[in-house]
Amino acid sequence: MRMSGYQGLPMGQQERVNDSCNSDAAAMANIDNPIPGVVAQLAQGFKDGRLASHIEPVPIPSKDAVIGLIEQAQQILFPGFFTPMSLRPENLEYYLGQQLSLLYENLATQISSAIRHDCFRHNQVCTHCGERSYAAAAALLQSLPAIRELLETDIQATLVGDPAAANADEVIFSYPGLFATMVYRLAHRLHQLGVPLLPRIMSEHAFHRTAIDINPAADIGGSFFIDHGAGVVIGATTRIGNRVRIYQGVTLGALSLPRDAGERLRNVKRHPTIEDDVIVYANATILGGRTVVGKRSIIGGNVWLTESVGQDTKVALEQPELVYLGKEDQG
Repeated sequence: MRMSGYQGLPMGQQERVNDSCNSDAAAMANIDNPIPGVVAQLAQGFKDGRLASHIEPVPIPSKDAVIGLIEQAQQILFPGFFTPMSLRPENLEYYLGQQLSLLYENLATQISSAIRHDCFRHNQVCTHCGERSYAAAAALLQSLPAIRELLETDIQATLVGDPAAANADEVIFSYPGLFATMVYRLAHRLHQLGVPLLPRIMSEHAFHRTAIDINPAADIGGSFFIDHGAGVVIGATTRIGNRVRIYQGVTLGALSLPRDAGERLRNVKRHPTIEDDVIVYANATILGGRTVVGKRSIIGGNVWLTESVGQDTKVALEQPELVYLGKEDQG
């Protein structure tokens, strides 16, 4: 018969194991359970409002549901690419109608949660959350044709700017810059409609997937192309014109801000303006709300720029002195 535990050990070893277990149990009995005290401290902090929490009688938007909205919108904006069913001309309108109906209801639900949470958190009077939610959801849906037209220009800009892009299918399926731009254009429209919280949840998801951080409040024109993309940061008050191309690691940011900047400079332009047909190469940093990069200018890689540049200007670092070490240089 098979024995379990320490029953198969010699008698002396069994006694030593038993003594050790009893000793551990006695030691644990003398240790205070930390859980009740920690629960009391955390709960009091949450109730007092000193610690960030959501202890309210109204729902807060669901991050998973917001990600679902992005995926639903992607299926509508690029029909046939991200759907399990095959689409044909004869079933396209049925498919679009079904998907738009789902998006409308789901979006209105999340907008309602965001507005109700915002109202409760800031002790606002009733703002007709339900009516506003459906109105904002309807406005977003009505903007989808225009957003799709903008995305078409972004795809074309990618094909023009990247010789490695074989075709539009490849860009839609696999280019992180296009995904981040699509999410930005949806989030930007919700930001324009005054929807709280949802646009930032959307942009955070795009950042999580692509390492491209575009604030929904930024203003970006058509034919926008982010090549490679990882490490790109575009601040809230950035303005970007048409046919602009930027590469990985580019920062369009703010200058060093004072400690009270969160409130005092909230509605002040803090990020640069990039005019039409500008190219910004990898790891360039352009800072400041008064900094303007003029039309058709080129900003070279690793440039640090805090002042304006005129039209048709090239800005580049001096060529560094390179040192080559090889076997022939080792004596």
